[in-house]
Amino acid sequence: MIEKAKIPLFPLPILPIPNERVPLHIFEPRYRQLVTDVESGEMSFGIYYSHGLNKDRLGALVELEALVQAYDSGKSDIVVKCTDTFILSNYYNKLTPKLYPGGIITPLNATENVQVSDSLLSNFRELLIMRKRTDIDGNFDIHDIANELQLNIDDRLKYLKLLDIKKR
Repeated sequence: MIEKAKIPLFPLPILPIPNERVPLHIFEPRYRQLVTDVESGEMSFGIYYSHGLNKDRLGALVELEALVQAYDSGKSDIVVKCTDTFILSNYYNKLTPKLYPGGIITPLNATENVQVSDSLLSNFRELLIMRKRTDIDGNFDIHDIANELQLNIDDRLKYLKLLDIKKR
């Protein structure tokens, strides 16, 4: 069953797809506090796609994958990995007593049962070979394929709105 949760949010004009890795430069004090909290508590947070196109209020659950660079000023460069998607029901400018925003979300469990057919997997490996990629023997799922296609934001929204994995 899908459970609602209150999580920290980072509103950005991007919408990661599950398995996608995203580099972020953290400079605002509120998001520096968020990164510190994520590092110390091993918690995830959400990237909420803050754009008028996002009528369905979609976002991405992400986990900190790497702290690439920490600067003396407190700024940092990090890499996050999208682990799921969500629908935002409530947004809070501050997740009191913290400086950063938060919200009530419903996870979509987008990474469950994401197997692909042998035919699609074979075609995907051929695409990787054409792109001169050497990592063609992995266990790929539908999100890996979507990430390789480098979907634009309209296509990302359409893709993530398809809650049924077979439709994806």
